[in-house]
Amino acid sequence: MSREAVVAGRYAKALYEIAAQEGRTLEVEQEIRALVHAFNEDKDIQKFISTPKISEAAKWEALEAALEGKLSKPVVSLVKLLVERGRTGILPELLNSYIKVTGDAIGLATAIVYTTYPLNEEEKSAIADEFGAMVNKKIRVLNEIDKDLLGGMKVRIGDTLYDGSLAGKLERLEKSFRRQAL
Repeated sequence: MSREAVVAGRYAKALYEIAAQEGRTLEVEQEIRALVHAFNEDKDIQKFISTPKISEAAKWEALEAALEGKLSKPVVSLVKLLVERGRTGILPELLNSYIKVTGDAIGLATAIVYTTYPLNEEEKSAIADEFGAMVNKKIRVLNEIDKDLLGGMKVRIGDTLYDGSLAGKLERLEKSFRRQAL
């Protein structure tokens, strides 16, 4: 495990404890997710944060003005700490760690479902029910579109990939034929 992952895990646990005391664990997750998205998608923010000529105090002052009223106090404090320590780069790993800590604490797992089209709520609910029974947890479904799939779907829960794609089925069929030919 990388040093960044360890550090991100520590920040995530601390943030979870604060969010749990306030009863806002899932809301805080959404705030971190939005923050990661903003940092990853906006090249101007990335450039601003990574510029060594701008002091951490100036960076924080600008971010504080932009974040004011949009994020909860614990998340704002976390961002301030990360900016002061030059660690904003660990935000994506921090989000992953926070999701894991939260899921472990409340019995919730996230299933990333890769399909060729957007799933509707009924399909998400059916997937959540089926995989929830398999892993004995409540499942939250995040749908990602994968145009490379020929058909079917792939579901990732934690480190486990359930491959129900057409390509995966064909690959398993081919392996089966090879074993029988030997």
